Amino acid sequence: MYSLPLPQERRLLWLLMLTQFTLIMDFMVMMPLGPQIMHALHVSPAQFAAAVSAYSICAGLSGLLAATYIDRFDRRKLLLAMYALFAVSNLACALADSYALLLASRAFAGISGGVLSSIIMAIIADVVPAQRRGVATGTVMTSFAIASVLGVPAGVLLGAHFHWSAPFWLLVALSVLVWIGGSRLVPPLNQHLSRLPVPLSQALPNLFKLFASSRHLNAFALTLMLTTSQMLVIPFISPMLVANHGIDPAQLSWMYMAGGVAAFFTSRLIGRLADRYGKQLVYRIAVVVSLLPVLFITHLPAVGFVAMLMFFPFFMVSMNGRMVPLQALQTTVPQAAQRGAYLSANSAMMSLGTGLGAWLGGLMLSTDASGHIVGYGTVGWIAAALALCSAWWVGRVTSAEEPPLAAPLPMAEERGGAV
Repeated sequence: MYSLPLPQERRLLWLLMLTQFTLIMDFMVMMPLGPQIMHALHVSPAQFAAAVSAYSICAGLSGLLAATYIDRFDRRKLLLAMYALFAVSNLACALADSYALLLASRAFAGISGGVLSSIIMAIIADVVPAQRRGVATGTVMTSFAIASVLGVPAGVLLGAHFHWSAPFWLLVALSVLVWIGGSRLVPPLNQHLSRLPVPLSQALPNLFKLFASSRHLNAFALTLMLTTSQMLVIPFISPMLVANHGIDPAQLSWMYMAGGVAAFFTSRLIGRLADRYGKQLVYRIAVVVSLLPVLFITHLPAVGFVAMLMFFPFFMVSMNGRMVPLQALQTTVPQAAQRGAYLSANSAMMSLGTGLGAWLGGLMLSTDASGHIVGYGTVGWIAAALALCSAWWVGRVTSAEEPPLAAPLPMAEERGGAV
């Protein structure tokens, strides 16, 4: 465990939040751009889902591979190297002029993004004590809200008024700025290298050992269930609203902005609740609360833009409310020596679940003769059932760490403040 001064820790967390912001924007902006991309490149809903899945599946595979080497490098150097590749991948997306090139560039973005997600969670687990990781995770997870408030709306407006590739040009510029900030603010994070490195010949066997632990498998299954549930629904919201309800693509930015503002002001609160009342309990409550928004948006009646603008914040908060306690819980599952490898594998499970959900959702949807997307209601019921299963399954996830409770703190003070 690293011991950073609190101001430096906060600056590091906000830098990680900005890094995560660009990763989330890169992934999320594809979804509201669906109508423009499908029209410009003449692709079907299933092909669009494949483009979304390409990022996630490649991110999952690269994150899984990262588990074999992530603990062999200074986290600062690895973060900066992979983020440079991420910036290049966005440049490739911006230059893509065919579906094949878009698919390849999204796969390239996923390869770098999957490793970056693993590094971010490993840094949080290394730097922040377990009893404060809920708040720390909530801080980094505000990236989801900020991407919704600023990144995705800006991308949608640029895509609507210029070209669908415009948001990726914006991401290239943002990535350069964040990389410069990271090179100045992220300290060397190499204490874990003082331990004898695992021989490369043991890297893959050690990866297999991660999946041989029942505690790890239970936690991986939880991640896979939730992310699959979410991505059955989320990628197709914008295409459905445009095709079935006649909402203008430019109006989607206001919806994401309203939802992002609500999620921004609730992320840290949910993190505090997870620290105070238990990550499993808060996760279960968040799942139950999320069922109604999920079923409503997948069985949407004939409502206009104003009604959707009022509803979307509830949907975004409910989705984000499930992820914060899940991410915080996952940092407590591995032993310290396996933390980087485990979180890489878990990030891979998250990406694979994301890709699987988008792919399955695309397969279950079709377009009728009038251009409407059909089958979304069935997708919603499956997503809700899977989320409920995860609320039951979370009870099987146990922590390797035992976070200190509030009561023992005076005892430590009585012993002269030793911890």
